Parts: sequence; structure tokens; C-alpha cells
Amino acid sequence: MTDATKTAPGNTRSPEYRLTVGALAGLRQDLFRDAFAYRPLPAMRTDGPLSRRLPARIRPYAAWTPHAVVALAALFVYSTAPVNGSGMGAILTGILPAVAVLMTLMRPVGAWWFSLATTPFIAVIAMSSDGWPWTDSSFVSHIVVMTVVAVRTRPRAAAWMWALTAGYGVFAEVFMGAGAYGSDMPQMLFFSALTLVTVSLLHIRREAKHEVSVQRTVTAIERDKRTLLEERTTIARELHDVVAHHMSVVAIQAEAAPYRVENPPPELEQAFVTIRENAVAALTELRRVLGVVRAEDYEAPDAPQPTLGDLDRLIANVGETGLGVEKVVTGAVRELPQGVELSAYRIVQEALSNTLRHAPGATARVEVGYVLGGLGLRIVNGPATGLVKPSPGAGHGLTGMRERVTMLDGEMTTEETADGGYEVTVFLPVASASEPTGGQE
Repeated sequence: MTDATKTAPGNTRSPEYRLTVGALAGLRQDLFRDAFAYRPLPAMRTDGPLSRRLPARIRPYAAWTPHAVVALAALFVYSTAPVNGSGMGAILTGILPAVAVLMTLMRPVGAWWFSLATTPFIAVIAMSSDGWPWTDSSFVSHIVVMTVVAVRTRPRAAAWMWALTAGYGVFAEVFMGAGAYGSDMPQMLFFSALTLVTVSLLHIRREAKHEVSVQRTVTAIERDKRTLLEERTTIARELHDVVAHHMSVVAIQAEAAPYRVENPPPELEQAFVTIRENAVAALTELRRVLGVVRAEDYEAPDAPQPTLGDLDRLIANVGETGLGVEKVVTGAVRELPQGVELSAYRIVQEALSNTLRHAPGATARVEVGYVLGGLGLRIVNGPATGLVKPSPGAGHGLTGMRERVTMLDGEMTTEETADGGYEVTVFLPVASASEPTGGQE
């Protein structure tokens, strides 16, 4: 035999052996490890669709509904005890199965072992000819116990309980009953299988529903993060053109400044050289950063970035789509930093786009206020008069507006109006040193 055909020492076990070992490990974990550990049944939640309809004074007591159901099941099991027999034996045939049911409130797995262990003892005491190896009380008790344990554990534990119950039934039929009594093992296996399969399906459905809910939550969070990053990337691309323009002006002026002075001192010439070198270096870094955030299909715009002076053109374009827009300007109109004007234009553009998307047939009003210390914007629209179609991008426009406002340390509020419309109010601060006086529009 060559080395290539030799089996590695770690792979000498067959797949069947590993499968069996894994199954026995699951059995030990589900039904043997800490079988009689104290695991009290938790109270039921009272925020469900049914419990919320209960009166407030009764709702706290609804949390103990599972405990009450188990207690009633124990009482029913006790009532099904055989009436033949006398003395303590007759009492035990009803008490022991009821105790097994009540044990599920505190020690669920131990209750199942207790029910299985007391089954032959109860059958011998009852001396019943109606069935073997389960009497009426132990029959009902064992099914109830397995149901409660399956609800409180996992589907794998339900399968093991059914298999061990079947094994005990076969053993009792072959070695203990010997045909002396009528067998009720088929009924036990059928009804217990039906119950356990139903509980297991509910388990699987609940877990799948929980997983779907978790995945939806994660997806929504990731979608919000992606939207936020996309908006920030868009803002970064637009501001790159603004900053790059200013840095280019600085570099050109620094290069031309020495030629405007006759016989400038060497120190001044060196200072302008340093300024130009730093401006060029900054431009290089800006282009490198833009290369990181630029999408593969991104194309730099040929036209300059829009400003507040382009609002009339925007409103005219929006008017062609059927949206009536009124523009009102108050205060001393003046030139603002390009970044502020660009952000203000984009905010108005996005607000009007939201109006077209979510309020078809409505009218809008754009108010631009040049105030001391900044720029105020108010975009308000009336209620929709046309058919509103669901939009998968709802809320993303507001995210972009908030990002622009946050970038400029501004403030933004959004709310519905009394007539069913929507209002966006923004304030963008501007340093007083950049507030030249101007005419009034």
C-alpha cells in the first residue's frame, strides 16, 4: 500500500460513527445534563395583540396565564385517575401524574423523567385492564408533560422524548405486559407524535420569524448607513470642486504676486513660493481624496456648481413638471461663501423633489431670508391633491439635507403642517466677517 492510500489517524472513524456520536451527544445535552435543574417557567409578555385589549387592572395577571393552564391540566389529569383500587394506591394513581405535570413549571426535563419512571409503578397499582403500559391518568399526563417540555426546550429534545417513550413502550410490551393487557402504545405514539410535531413546527416558525425580524432590522440599519455614506460622498464630491477652485486661485495669485511689485525682497518672494507650493500640494491631496470617494461611473461636472442665484432656473424647471412654486426673498441679498450657497441650493432642490414625489398636485413656497449671522430657508408645501405612489427612497432626501446642515453647523426642523402639508426650516450660520452689505431684492 502506498502512502497516498493510507488513511490519516484522525479520519479512521466512519461517517456513521461520527453521526451516532453526535446524536448521543445531543441526547446527553438535552435530556441528561442538568435534567433536574431549576428552570422556572417565565411570565408571559403582556404586550401582544390580545393582551393589549385587556383592561389595565387585569393585564398584569394575564402574565400568569401559562402557569394557570398547567395547573388546570394537572387538575384534569388527577380527575382521570382510575377509580378502582383502594387506599393510598388509588390516591397515588392520580397524584403522581398530576405532580409530573406541575413539575414542568420548575424542572421541565426532570418532570419528563419523573413521568416516564412512574408510569409502570402507576400501571401496577391501578391494575387496569383498559390499557398497558399507560393508565388513563398517566397517558394524559405524559402527553401534557412532553408538550410543555417541548414548548420550553427545542425540537431536538421533543424527538428524543418521543423516541425514548417509544423504546419504553416496546420494552413494556415485550418484557412486562406479555399480552396480559390491551396495548395503548400505538395511541400514545400517535397522539404524542402529533402534538410534538405541532409544537416543533411552531418552534421553527417562531425562530424563523425572529430571524427574519433580525435580518430586516440589520438590513434597515445597513441601508441607512449606506444611504448616509452615499450622501456624504456626494457632498464631498461637490465640495471638492469648491475647495479646488479656491486653492487654484490661491496658487495663481501667489505665483503672480511677486510680479506686481517692483524689486520685491527675497524673503517676500520665498514666502509666495512657499504659499504656492502648499496650495499645489493641497490640490494634489484633494484630487487623491476625490479618487477614493469617486464611483467608477462618476464624471466630473463641466458646469460650475450651482448657487442661490440659480434658484429661479430651478423653480422654472420644477414649474414645467406641474408644481407651482412661489419664491420669496427677504433681507439684504449678499454673496455668501460658495459652500453655503451650494448647500442651500441643494436643500431647496431636494425639498422640492420630495414635494413632487410625495405631494403630487400640491403648491410650494420657497422663502430665503438673509439675516444677521446666516441664511434662513423655509420650504413648505400644501397637501397632495393627486395619487400618491409609494416611494422606496422615502426619507433619503431628508438624510442628505441633514448632512449638509450638520456639516455647516446649522439647524434643521421638519414637520407636518396643520393643513396636511410639509415644512422644512433650515438656518445656515455664516461668519460676520463674510457679510458684505448689498441691495435688497
